[in-house]
Amino acid sequence: MENYKNVHVLPKSQYLTSLHTKARNRKAEQSEFVFYSDRIIRLLLEAASELLPYTSHNIQTPIGDIYNGAILNTKLCGVSVIRAGESIEGEYRRMYPDSPMGKILIQRDKLTKLPHYYYSNLPDDIAERTILLFEPMLATGGSLAKAIDLLKEREVPEDNIIVVNFLSSPVGLNRIMTSYPTIKLITSSIENGLNKDAFMNPGIGDFGDRYFGTYKPS
Repeated sequence: MENYKNVHVLPKSQYLTSLHTKARNRKAEQSEFVFYSDRIIRLLLEAASELLPYTSHNIQTPIGDIYNGAILNTKLCGVSVIRAGESIEGEYRRMYPDSPMGKILIQRDKLTKLPHYYYSNLPDDIAERTILLFEPMLATGGSLAKAIDLLKEREVPEDNIIVVNFLSSPVGLNRIMTSYPTIKLITSSIENGLNKDAFMNPGIGDFGDRYFGTYKPS
């Protein structure tokens, strides 16, 4: 979305399209869905890492030369919006094994489509950290908005929040970026819209169910 400077969409490529083709296929088995989703998740986290602050840091190589390097200049915390957000944790831990992980449980009522907050567990120093907030599906934006509000209540600056997102709908993206204009958001695709059941189209189905194997592909 060109109107939102803090929205970053992964560059289009044949490789990314091929990953989406595998993951979106309704006939994909769980193992296939997880494998190709994880490849996209890694790309999203690598893109998010480019938005973090770094400091120049020179080191000496084994042959005695100096390498002009860089090191991360912030304390990180991954925060999953349970349950779908937990799909991002594995790749995050591989990239940042020493960073803590927080949890927020927000569930959408299947009838009203409204989000309800139930639980959170966050580090005591959460306000001092840069947050990678994991929410794969941004449909109406209600659940993500509640998660952002909770972090702000814990005194996390809005511009210290980077949302790592798999798919976004235009209406959800507009809601989030209008309400929280200084957060950053990484996504792999902006979808066409929402259907009557508030699923994105062309979409990917229920991401959490497919990733964690709680329903059979039809």
